[in-house]
Amino acid sequence: MSEEIDGGVETTAPIWAVFGDLMSVLLGAFVLILVGIIGVQLELSTRLDEEVKQRQMETQRRKSLEQALAGPLAAGRVTLVNGRIGISGSVLFALNSDQLQPEGREVLKSLAGPLAGYLKARDEILMVSGFTDDRLVRDGNRRFADNWELSAQRALTVTRALIDEGVPAASVFAAAFGSGQPVSSNTDDAGRARNRRVEIAPVPRPSTATVKSHD
Repeated sequence: MSEEIDGGVETTAPIWAVFGDLMSVLLGAFVLILVGIIGVQLELSTRLDEEVKQRQMETQRRKSLEQALAGPLAAGRVTLVNGRIGISGSVLFALNSDQLQPEGREVLKSLAGPLAGYLKARDEILMVSGFTDDRLVRDGNRRFADNWELSAQRALTVTRALIDEGVPAASVFAAAFGSGQPVSSNTDDAGRARNRRVEIAPVPRPSTATVKSHD
């Protein structure tokens, strides 16, 4: 009789051992899943915090730029949209010309001081961008091969004028967009006039590592 009892114990013990191992595996899997969920939540929380901080910094940057340009903005000589300072091409240049008009030079002079002061407190540089309408450069004008060249020369003219008025040369550069980035329709004179413009926008200064990687 005792042998039968002993035999029963021997067959039952491995079942509890297997059950215990299974529970250990399930518990380990549950812990791994829980750790994974917590890790994902922490990552999402970190990303959200970074995004909120980034938006706050962008809002503060735009507010600072608005404050720096309060005078020119109040005078209606420039616009400020999404951090980009816009100047009408007709204010700066005659049609198909890259020579500054007196009014345009005065506008740039009014901008140079506030922009130089703004740059001192930030690791940013100014991108001066030239834009044109979609009409070809006037026949007989041999100075410019096309709208790309015209927009490039206008951006360079504004860049040099800002440097002459005190903006550090290392904190400004020129870019040309030709007719490729219109802000209005080119189907009428008013729309084409809005597309002939120069924009000045603060952008992050390239890091030394980035510059070296391109050398």
